[in-house]
Amino acid sequence: MCGIVGYVGKKDKKEILLDGLQELEYRGYDSAGIAIIEEQKLKHFKAIGKLANLRERTKDYQSSGFGTSIGHTRWATHGKPTELNAHPHLGEYSFVVHNGIIENYQILKSELQQEGTKFLSQTDTETIVHLFEKYHNQNRDAFTAFTQTIQRLEGAYATLLITEAQAKTIFFAKNGSPMLIGFEGNDVYFASSDTPIIGKATEVYYLEDGEYGYVKDGKVTLFDAKGEKSFSKQTLTTNKAMAQKDGFRFFMEKEIYEQGEVMNDTMMGRVLDDRIEFEELDNQLFENISNIKICACGTSYHSALTGSYLLERIAKIPCQVEIASEFRYKEPLLRDDTLFITISQSGETADTLEALKMAKRAGLKSLSICNVDNSSIVRESDRAILTRAGIEKGVASTKAFATQIMVLWMLTLYIAQLKKSIDKESLQSELNAMRHTPKALLVTNPLHEKLHRLSKRYLHGHGFFFIGRDLFFPLALEGALKLKEISYLHAEGYPSGEMKHGPIALADSELFTVALMPKSLHYEKIKSNVEELSARDATILAISPEPFELADDFVQTKYSSHPMLEFFEMMVVTQLLALEISVRLGNDVDMPRNLAKSVTVE
Repeated sequence: MCGIVGYVGKKDKKEILLDGLQELEYRGYDSAGIAIIEEQKLKHFKAIGKLANLRERTKDYQSSGFGTSIGHTRWATHGKPTELNAHPHLGEYSFVVHNGIIENYQILKSELQQEGTKFLSQTDTETIVHLFEKYHNQNRDAFTAFTQTIQRLEGAYATLLITEAQAKTIFFAKNGSPMLIGFEGNDVYFASSDTPIIGKATEVYYLEDGEYGYVKDGKVTLFDAKGEKSFSKQTLTTNKAMAQKDGFRFFMEKEIYEQGEVMNDTMMGRVLDDRIEFEELDNQLFENISNIKICACGTSYHSALTGSYLLERIAKIPCQVEIASEFRYKEPLLRDDTLFITISQSGETADTLEALKMAKRAGLKSLSICNVDNSSIVRESDRAILTRAGIEKGVASTKAFATQIMVLWMLTLYIAQLKKSIDKESLQSELNAMRHTPKALLVTNPLHEKLHRLSKRYLHGHGFFFIGRDLFFPLALEGALKLKEISYLHAEGYPSGEMKHGPIALADSELFTVALMPKSLHYEKIKSNVEELSARDATILAISPEPFELADDFVQTKYSSHPMLEFFEMMVVTQLLALEISVRLGNDVDMPRNLAKSVTVE
């Protein structure tokens, strides 16, 4: 989720870059850097932490005259947040910035190292600049070298490159990560989104995947797989607040919509053709491990519960899930054959961090699943898997939950591979389902419009039951939590089989029941449970690929071939339902009352 800016022209390049990065800081604040070529001379500055640190680092530098410039604010995916790992990355005479993940960077890096190239950072990005200079040293033509470079890259990337070998030119390429070009007279701008160039450029072109080219003398030359192509500019919006939200009303709404995109980032380089691979892990972590304990809070606890079903069912390893705030005080019995897993969006959750420290004192091996590199929980853990969800500004977690679930699913298959508890055919079936997950997360206009219409029915009454079985019980818990967090309506998640053991006493026409009814898992069982509620006049909203005649409202899902595809599709429905109810009630969706994004106190 990092942010890119670039500029070619005569204006104050330092201020254009820093102002642009300020607008993109929500996309990454582990580190930031800029590089500028003026009068054939290349200068660069980097700083870890917030952008204010980079401003301080550059306070004595003044840029003037014509030049090329690039900047970057980083959200770490490869390597810790350090100055060496910060962008731009330097070769002998070139600089590059990059968003995305180069899947084959290890292969490229090994190839370059064998040829004598020295790497300074731990990042995948550095391979781009060294590969470019390798080809440039061979043919002495900068654009040919850049073209050869991007043809070698696999994965997602938006990248800008400047070089002293062709000092008045910026080279660019886009595949999978967003980037646009802004225009104002002979000035040309680059950015990851509109906001950095609003007020500077008046026209814009949004690059498509597979497009690349260069800017020279105020002119953009654009190519795709078929060769050089023409393009049409469009007028740039002037509404900066809406531009940062990409046109969405709320950050939470934007984050729901971008779940399919970030899921690709989560899987990138990990979901291979025939196996799951984690470069962060090694077999030693799992030696002598016969049990797993997961500790988390809130939404992360719900993802942990989902993971426990997968780990026991597929990896065939016992798994217990603990609420961190309870675990700390129950005097737990901890055995050294247990892998202790903590899950946290921020990596600073106080109760989860203290639970981890307890496990470490007891001598347990530890693994964290987190969205923030170099956070306290990541530093405290023996190993860490980053979810790569990018910055989540909405307090009520959406894409962080989705990516945590995906990491747990991938981890399950990884352990199953090690333990040989899954056959090749079953593994391939799971991998195929994983590859379809981004599509299951897509939000269509008809779906969102339907939930907007339905939401007006669910503004009153005395509460909600979200019910599901098996994997869908944790999703019911999460659906109820989302609704509570942003609508302030009472909602509970229940295993559907438990309704007759007490909660069904509440059933009447003012009790709203959101029934998760997957076709691929225990459909007849949950159908029977929902029928019991319907017979007692509960208002039923059924979410299922199978039409349900007793439902008062029905949202039909598309996927029915694999439980996890149904899980993710239904997850999106529950998120949008909570959003639309909250909007109708006039609440602040992104910053609900009494809640904070990171719970750093007990």
